[in-house]
Amino acid sequence: MGEICKNWSTWLKKTRFSYMNEVQVQQTLNWLSAIRDQVLLLADIKKGQKIADFGCGSGLLGFGVLEKFENNVELIFSDKFQDCLDECKNILAQSSSVNNVKFLLSDVADIKLESNYLDRAMTRSVLVHIKEKQPVFNEFYRVLKPEGLYCAFEPIISENTRYYELVNESQISDYKEFAAAEKEFMENPNDPLVNFNAQSLDKNLNDAGFNNVIVNVQAVTSKYTPSKEAVISWFSAPPAPDQKTMKQRFLEYFEEKKVDNFILEIQQTLGDKEISVSSNTALIKAVK
Repeated sequence: MGEICKNWSTWLKKTRFSYMNEVQVQQTLNWLSAIRDQVLLLADIKKGQKIADFGCGSGLLGFGVLEKFENNVELIFSDKFQDCLDECKNILAQSSSVNNVKFLLSDVADIKLESNYLDRAMTRSVLVHIKEKQPVFNEFYRVLKPEGLYCAFEPIISENTRYYELVNESQISDYKEFAAAEKEFMENPNDPLVNFNAQSLDKNLNDAGFNNVIVNVQAVTSKYTPSKEAVISWFSAPPAPDQKTMKQRFLEYFEEKKVDNFILEIQQTLGDKEISVSSNTALIKAVK
């Protein structure tokens, strides 16, 4: 998918921000910090506990733990991609000295830890990249000690504002066709980005054996003015290194000339104009 999205650490640092201006990037980073704080508050971490940041990426949650507890907990950065672990190691090397950190190369569907090992398991935007989610919840349950907590944040992308909702039929050629296509692929049960919601997450957690399950969905509405260049990036930047771009998704329904014209019309309609979008997110807490 090109140099800008050659692996996960590159996507985390560059690609996911490629359609944003500096103000939007800073707003997003502030939002991510707020998410980190909410997950850590749910986790209610105590000194001496064993904590894991699964699917750690660039370590947002894990480094939040270190900022507060330093060497007073045992922390594991875990990811299935070595480049993400390397990124966390590089960040850690630039910070104050700690001796309580481990790095685990492991898939969350087959965690390389013994059962009943952890006090806290945390994830942030991990399930959204996993097609079969139940085995992952089963593994979180297995590696947690009795009374251990799983705490997480997940975007509910299937319920986000869609392109056809930002425009009307008079502004877009073949509007109904493109609206139908977008609706279909945004409800695809085989697409990990959109094949879940709060109800399915609650069921997954209960089926895994968790108690006192809380899946708290928050709807956030934001207004901003995308540049015309940013609108193009909406269609060209992949949502993850292993996922198709929006343009590629539409190309499964229409010839490229038709898709290019659709993108151009979206750009002309929404570029440099204020839009309002809604994003649903879930904060999760469950007890073993």
